[in-house]
Amino acid sequence: MKIETTVMASSIAAYAEQARSLEALGYDAVVAPEAGHDPFLPLMTVAEHTQTLKFGTAVAIAFPRSPMVTAQLAWDLQRFSGGRFMLGLGTQVKGHNERRYSTPWPSPPGPRLRDYLVTLKAIFKTFQTNERPSHEGPHYRFSLMSPFFNPGPNKDGHIPIYISAVNRYNCRLVGELCDGIRMHPFNTARYTKEVILPSIEEGAKKAGRDISDIDLVGGNFIITGANEEEVERAKGPIRQQLSFYASTRVYHPVLEIHGWEDTGQQLFRLSMEGKWPEMAAAITDEMMEEFAIIGTYDELVPKIKARFGGVLSTLGFGFGLGARTAQDDERLTAIIDELKQI
Repeated sequence: MKIETTVMASSIAAYAEQARSLEALGYDAVVAPEAGHDPFLPLMTVAEHTQTLKFGTAVAIAFPRSPMVTAQLAWDLQRFSGGRFMLGLGTQVKGHNERRYSTPWPSPPGPRLRDYLVTLKAIFKTFQTNERPSHEGPHYRFSLMSPFFNPGPNKDGHIPIYISAVNRYNCRLVGELCDGIRMHPFNTARYTKEVILPSIEEGAKKAGRDISDIDLVGGNFIITGANEEEVERAKGPIRQQLSFYASTRVYHPVLEIHGWEDTGQQLFRLSMEGKWPEMAAAITDEMMEEFAIIGTYDELVPKIKARFGGVLSTLGFGFGLGARTAQDDERLTAIIDELKQI
């Protein structure tokens, strides 16, 4: 199993030190979210200051960027890093597209994302082969490329494309068109096995592919500590974060498969009323067990193996990535080494 984590820093310059540190700890890959910073820009710093670490966006919001803008960014990062870049895309929800990004939401996001992916692939092909563009999709058009604007072939030309996916349609897109899926942390083993994986397999069969060709990236929240007391203290922030995700209606299918749809509706109402501090109380211990790996440091690897062994090909795993002691680093390196054996 490959191991990756999220790289986040307070400034672009700080990404260099953090990326070097994560590479030294043994991580296979790091990903940058679109949270506070553009997710592409810090990755130039990551590429420059690491040697073997793969890196990517997790995820860049697709619709505010035209496929050409995304393609150019991805092409340059792939070339600069010698083939270590992974392009991760997501749709976000209507409210954020319209009110945060000032981006129109003219149609259902799934079919639009499909056309976005097809357009990206057409652009990459023209970059690599200079083939005349001729894509005319329902949402995007790519039919013009003069030599001045073509960056030219890339010896590491194939750029792996991942999308975040929760609903069945987007999971089928993963199987049909993508190199991998980035599952949301607000996810459970049951939802993965009963909804996500069968949908990916359905899409893969449509395209004449096998699900083994697809990188299945996922993981749950980690609640851990040196002893039970530390574990208990670590539960509070995760309970609050889970209540935020559970209030978002696009994630309610994950709740519904467990019979928790009433909790989702309750949390949605509380969020609309701005009662954020009250929401955590709705997340039960049973829900915590499904959405998180909970245990002391010594218990983590067996619990992760029981939940994700034979299911995921890449595990998103991180804790204690702020200020760390040498003892913390030694412990984390040992855990990562163990996880790679799953």
